[in-house]
Amino acid sequence: MGNPVFARAEAFQPHQQAWQPQQGYPQGSPQWGAAPAGPGHDPYAAQNAPAEPVMTFDDVVAKTGVVLLTIFAIGVLTFMAVGDNLALTGGAVMLSALVGFVTVLIVSTRAKVPVAGVIAYAVIEGVFLGAFSKLFESMYPGIVVQAVLGTFCAAGVTLAAYKFFNIRVTSRFRRVVTIATIGFAVAMLLNFVAVFFLPAGLGLRTIGAGAGWLSILCSAIGVVLAAMNLVMDFDMAEQGVRNRAPANESWRAAFGVAVTMVWLYTEILRILSYFRSN
Repeated sequence: MGNPVFARAEAFQPHQQAWQPQQGYPQGSPQWGAAPAGPGHDPYAAQNAPAEPVMTFDDVVAKTGVVLLTIFAIGVLTFMAVGDNLALTGGAVMLSALVGFVTVLIVSTRAKVPVAGVIAYAVIEGVFLGAFSKLFESMYPGIVVQAVLGTFCAAGVTLAAYKFFNIRVTSRFRRVVTIATIGFAVAMLLNFVAVFFLPAGLGLRTIGAGAGWLSILCSAIGVVLAAMNLVMDFDMAEQGVRNRAPANESWRAAFGVAVTMVWLYTEILRILSYFRSN
C-alpha cells in the first residue's frame, strides 16, 4: 500500500529478505545435498561468480537528483516558452497532466522499471509544472519561488523528522495514510468535475477564486497527506536497501519520491494562492 509506484515491486516489500547462503558452503556444493557433478565441475563457481550490483542510498539520492533536476529544467523552459498565452498554457496543463498520469500507470506496472520511462515522466511533469506554475504566477507574481522554497523546506523537514525522530512506518500507518489519500483523490476528482461542469462557486478549489476556509482546509490536508506519503517513500527506499534490491531499482525509488514531490509542490502552490487571494 502507499505510493502506487512501489505497489507491485517485490524488492521493496517488507516481507522480502535478502537471501544469504550458509557460511562456508556455497550453494550447489555437495554439503548442500546436491548430486556430485561430472568431471570439471567447480562446486564453488556460484561463490566465485561476480555479485549482482545492489541498490544503495547513494544510488537513490543520485537518481532522485537526476529526476528532480530534469523536472526543474524542463519546467523552467516551459514556464518561459508559454509566455502570456493563457490558452496555450491551459492546453499544456491539461495535456501534460493526462499524459503524465498514463505514464505513471505504465511505469509503475512494469516488473523491471524502465529508465527511459522514468526520464519521460520527468520531462512530461516538467511541462506540466512549468505551465501550471505560469497560471499561478500570472495572477500572483512571486508565488512560484515561494512554492519551490516551501516544497523543498517541507521535504527537508519531513526527511529530518523521519531520520532523527526514528518514525516507524507500520502496516497500520500505511493503511490509514493510503485510505486517506484515496479518499482525498476521489474528493479532488469530484471537485474537478464540479469546477468545469457545475455553476461557479460549487467547487471546493478553483484557480484565482477567493478562498474560503474549506479551500484552505482541503489544501492543508493535501500538504499533510503528501508529507506522510513522502515518509512512506523514504521507508520504501530504506526497505529496498535492506532487501538488497538490484541497483536498477534505485530508479523506481527516485520515481516514487518524484511523484510525491510533484504532488507536494502543487498543494503548496495552491495553499499559497489562497492566502494571496485574501
